[in-house]
Amino acid sequence: MSRDLTALFAPRSVAVVGASDDHSKYGNWISVRALRGSREVHLVNRTRPTVLGRPTVPSLRDVDGPVDLAVITVPAQGFAAAVDDALAIGVRAVVGITGGLGDQQDEIARKVREAGACLLGPNCLGVLDCSTNLELTSYDFPAGQVAMISQSGNIAIELAGPLADAGLGYSRFASLGNQADLDAADLVDACAEHDETRAIALYCEDFRDGRRFARAAARAHAAGKPVVLLAVGRGQASARGARSHTGSLVTDGVVVEAACDAAGIELVSTPTEMAHLLQALLRTRPPRGRRVAVFADGGGQAQVASDCLEAAGMDVPRFTPELAADVAADLPPAAATENPVDVAGGGEQDIGCFSRITATLTETGEVDAVLLTGFFGGYGEYGPSLAAGELAAAHDIAALKGNVVVHTMNWRSLAADVLREGGVAVYRSVEDAVWALDRLTRRGAHVPPGVPPIPPAEPPLRGNDYWTARRFLSSAGLPFPPGAEVRTLAELRAARLRYPVVLKALGDDHKSDRGGVVLGIDTPEALEDAWHDVATRLTPEACSVEEMADTSVELILGVRQDLRFGPVVLAGFGGVYAEVLRDNRCALGPVSKERARRLLLSLRGAPLLTGFRGRPAVDVDAAADVLVALSEVAAAHPELAEIECNPVAVTPHGALCLDARIVLVP
Repeated sequence: MSRDLTALFAPRSVAVVGASDDHSKYGNWISVRALRGSREVHLVNRTRPTVLGRPTVPSLRDVDGPVDLAVITVPAQGFAAAVDDALAIGVRAVVGITGGLGDQQDEIARKVREAGACLLGPNCLGVLDCSTNLELTSYDFPAGQVAMISQSGNIAIELAGPLADAGLGYSRFASLGNQADLDAADLVDACAEHDETRAIALYCEDFRDGRRFARAAARAHAAGKPVVLLAVGRGQASARGARSHTGSLVTDGVVVEAACDAAGIELVSTPTEMAHLLQALLRTRPPRGRRVAVFADGGGQAQVASDCLEAAGMDVPRFTPELAADVAADLPPAAATENPVDVAGGGEQDIGCFSRITATLTETGEVDAVLLTGFFGGYGEYGPSLAAGELAAAHDIAALKGNVVVHTMNWRSLAADVLREGGVAVYRSVEDAVWALDRLTRRGAHVPPGVPPIPPAEPPLRGNDYWTARRFLSSAGLPFPPGAEVRTLAELRAARLRYPVVLKALGDDHKSDRGGVVLGIDTPEALEDAWHDVATRLTPEACSVEEMADTSVELILGVRQDLRFGPVVLAGFGGVYAEVLRDNRCALGPVSKERARRLLLSLRGAPLLTGFRGRPAVDVDAAADVLVALSEVAAAHPELAEIECNPVAVTPHGALCLDARIVLVP
């Protein structure tokens, strides 16, 4: 259930604690903007009788009348007392600008929650809601339809620039700060329910409860409000000392990507990418497919756009003779009409051809989107008649119902403004237009699987040696070849297994690299020889002897427990080459059978699973069953930091786990 943040975004009255005449202080910047609105504003300063020409009170307890929202900008040593004053007079929302609170912020947040209020921050930049004329920030943000939730004030300021260039702005802005109380999930929920918000932009360095955040984003997606996330630290591994391949392959970045995939979140790397994608999401429907018509007024730009599209995996199909003839009817004889289309000077002769040809291309079933690229928007400089005609063409293009994206070197022109105001995404560079179109197409093809629930925890596992892990996972339904744990030569001789067998030295995570795995042992004498050799060289605590299994394909299947997002499932091509090949996919666990199959079949090497060059297909369903069982075990056992079965031998007739490793949470 989402929290009621009415007092934060639509307060009836506001108090600024630490209001100041000093232009270098937040108390001044926020007071100036607070006074621009129509609601009642109380300025609190314990030493000055007036601020900004307005009377002050020395404390919140001295305010005459109710206060819904208090913005506290005082130094750290006075913050807790100011919060106590706010709660004492019934304040329902606190915005903490103050930083440097250290450990005391948790106690302050507890008091706020127990009072039924909410705290944004501390160490934040403020809050903004254009729909309620609330402006309690230190910066003038452009108004628009994007809710910006950011843990960095500068990122929010940087994004505002390219958004404004595209004719966009903020419906709401909330600075997360330290998230002592309100976190990203709370604010995503609130913005998803906000009528004036059409998309949500988020910059976050720490998700706290990542599952909860992902579920909130999924609700926003279901409500038709796309969430675009800029997350940092995605290039660094979160488990540098991981004992398993899974731990090193499932990095922080991979975990965030898995959460985004589950919830339908769009992940970007820079504020510029965020602005480009937001423009596309707000102005262009996701195309049904990857077929694009290129419409240019210059041969060079037609070719550059076509190359960019094909490099992005888009298709620039040749038109049928019928469509090419329809296009040619509107253009001079020298025009190229088979895709890409080049008007060859036809724009100056008949500026209306831009809208007519774009209409023809959007109405055909031969393409899924149109990329208009070149000089459009600059013809108006040649004379009044061309200027009027160009604006009319821009209005007609904006009125079309098809998927049109525009790149123009005249992106600041009146015609470009008409396109943007009419709902057409306009870009300054063709590579940005193509990138946005590619992202839109991918979004249209992806159905988010949703964020799976976590089951109740089961009694914790004690111990994590190989045979403990193997017995534990066997009891959960994972298949292993027959084997025995042996510590003495007598136990080795007593093992009743079919040859050939494999001998593994236990207690060494890198046994393969050290010659601790001996394969293809086909007689009892050879087994004893291998035992003596391994015992002499490695002195293992014990060995495992197991029947050899047939192998068509070796997979790595594992789960890593993430502190923020819970179990994250890994599927990839494995064996000793797992980290070399790095052909793997991840998802939030636990996964369903269908989800597990999709993960396996999305690997780059999936043809090795489905049959390649005459080789038979392997039992993907059996491998999927192993992944499902692993994910369910991990979800029910949060004490398991990592589980890994590598390799899992998959044949046309089934799957067997040939190794198992469990790492417990310290």
